[in-house]
Order: sequence, then C-alpha cells, then structure tokens
Amino acid sequence: MATIKPFQAYRPKKGLENQIAALPYDVYDREEACEAVKGKPLSFLNIDRAETQFGSDVSMYADEVYARAHDLLWGMIDKGEFVQDASPMYYIYELTMNGRVQTGIVACASVDDYQNQVIKKHENTRADKELDRIRHVEACGAQTGPIFLAYRSNAVLKEIIGRTKKGQAIYDFTAKDGITHRVWQINASDDVSRIEDVFSKINEIYIADGHHRCASAVKVGLKKRDEHPGYTGAEEFNYFLSVLFADDELMIMDYNRVVKDLNGLSEAEFLEKLAEVFDIIKKEKKCTKPSVKGEISMLLGDTWYLLRVKEAYRSKDPVDGLDVAILQNHILAPVLGINDPKKDKRIDFVGGIRGMEELERRVATDSAAAFAMYPTSIGELFAVADAGRLMPPKSTWFEPKLRSGLFIHTIE
Repeated sequence: MATIKPFQAYRPKKGLENQIAALPYDVYDREEACEAVKGKPLSFLNIDRAETQFGSDVSMYADEVYARAHDLLWGMIDKGEFVQDASPMYYIYELTMNGRVQTGIVACASVDDYQNQVIKKHENTRADKELDRIRHVEACGAQTGPIFLAYRSNAVLKEIIGRTKKGQAIYDFTAKDGITHRVWQINASDDVSRIEDVFSKINEIYIADGHHRCASAVKVGLKKRDEHPGYTGAEEFNYFLSVLFADDELMIMDYNRVVKDLNGLSEAEFLEKLAEVFDIIKKEKKCTKPSVKGEISMLLGDTWYLLRVKEAYRSKDPVDGLDVAILQNHILAPVLGINDPKKDKRIDFVGGIRGMEELERRVATDSAAAFAMYPTSIGELFAVADAGRLMPPKSTWFEPKLRSGLFIHTIE
C-alpha cells in the first residue's frame, strides 16, 4: 500500500511562475541548454543545468557546477523569488496541450515504496545519469524535478480534484510552447486525510517518466538514513517529489527510430528479409502513420511502406508483444545487427512530438531508414511493470512534459 504525503513546497513567487518554470533538464543537450537560458536569468534550467553558467572548458560534472546549482537555488529563495507554504499540503497540477487536459496530484512518495516495489519501474537506469542527479540533489539539499507517476483511476480522487479545480488557481499561465499550466492548493484537513487514505489502499503506482530522477532520489534518501542511524522515517529525505496522474488522463506518443545504414544490404535484400515476418504494403511517397498495434510505418530511401506483423510473430508476452520489441527482435537485431540499441551509434531515437516530417528529414540527410511506431499504451506499461519486466529502451514518450521549478521539496 502506498504512502503519499503532503509537503511544504518552495514554489515561485506569484507573478514569476512563467519565468521560472522550465522543461526537464534531460530534454536538452549542453549546447541546447546554454541557448535556452540566454536572457532568462530566472529560468530553472539555470539551476537544473548549472554548467550553462560556465564555459565549455568546464566539465558539466565538475564540483563547481553542482555548487553553483546550490548557490543559484538558495540565492533565489533568499531573494524571495521562491516562497514556502506555511504548512504541508497537496497541490493540483493541470496541463493542457492541444485542448487535451491531464491533472495530477503533487505530493511526496515514499523511498520504502520504491524499495518494496509498490512503486514500479519499467526501464533500467544508467549509473552515470543517476550519479549526476544524486550530486545535484545532495548539493541543493532539495529535489527540484518531479517524478511522473501513474495510478489506476480512482473515483474519490477524481471528485476531490474536480472540486478543487472549481476554485481559484494560484498559477495560471501558458508557456511559450503553447502548453497551459494551472496549479491549486489542497490544504483542507478533510481532503488531505482522504487523499492519504485513498493512496494507502492502492497497491501499485507506476513510474511513467523520470526513472533516473527517482532512482537518484531514493539513493540519496538511503544514504541519509546511513548518516542518521536514529532516523524515524518521518524525515523529508525518506520521500521524493512526485506528480501522480490517473491512467485514463495520460497519453503516450510514439517513440520512433532511425538507422544509419542497412548493415551492408541493398534495399531489395532488406525488404526480402522483412517479408519473412511482415506483410509489406508499398505506400510510395505517401506518409502514413501506423493506425493499430502490430503496424510499423517504414521510410526506406524516398518510399514509405506499411509493415504488418504476421500472426505467427505476434506474442502475448507483456514485453515481446510490444511493437518496439517486435521491431528490435525481428528487424534491428537479426537483420541490421543492432543488438544493443542503448549503445549502438547506428541507431537514433526520435520522439513523436517531432512529427513524421522529422523522420523524412533524417532519412534525407543522415539515415538509411526510419521506423514510425504505434504508441505503447499505458495498459502495456502497467502490464510490463506488474510482471517485473523491463521495456526496450525508448518505448514511451509522454507529452506534455512536467515543468521543473514549480515545486521544490527540501530534504534537510
């Protein structure tokens, strides 16, 4: 059963929220991050990616980078650009993208629930990426980017959220990318108690996005426990910043692939090998997204094809039955020799938010073929996590992205 608790957030002073709120640190490379913070001294990206404050000769993992993140954060707090609420509470965070609304509960989740697999993951993490966020959390004494969690829709929570949203929002702004963000507080004792009680009866919560942030927060918490052998469990380091969304409000976009070459095969030879597993429909120059599970759209040269997996190669296994797994197991590995897509430089991943045009651009410039995937469903994600299994890399792309800097959870 899950422990989801209210907390006293540091949050932007009213009127500064649009200037402070920033996309997650990991959607940028270093050059992009440096460009994104130009002329934006209040952007939280300055703190999340503090290497932007240094020249390229300074490693993004240098000690002084993390020290600068601390100084920037606490400097903003000292100047009153962040304020802290007087008592623990929950927050409601609504994001609207292209008319579609999703609403989450901002709260702190439990390190123990992650350890005991009440909070379930569906992908592995990399030690180097974990270490970066561990050092960032330790230096700042705070968790600054929320973990995106999902739960099965609950009527009581839906009622509380709906009623709260009829009141006055503390933030209501539309970011430059067109996504509207609204935030409300839940501090009435009855609602706070009801939310805690509902989650205490929920047995599974799922990491939708933010596996590295989550693993890092947990490791910092466990380290703090070692440093405080008399800890009670109530200390803030036993919890990590999260936003929890009902599954029926979430949308997963396609996560597509481009490959640099055909592993020495001609286009005709490549198609011949694919025909063993797929029915192939030539679409000429017409760009067509896959419309159902089991379909993959492929751009080869300047021609689009629709690949439909043959019945004999479908699987009811929660991992092997994923479309991204079918692509990996029947095309990428055996035909193209891409056995480890995490490390192989011959493959790249393109989020569905970039559109099919980006796949066409990549094939026209630096790739031999592109594969447009049918999106993984939230039900498939839950099934993989429930089975204690892991998805292939880059199986899900969630939109819209949660903003960093709207809520900060201190752990000291």
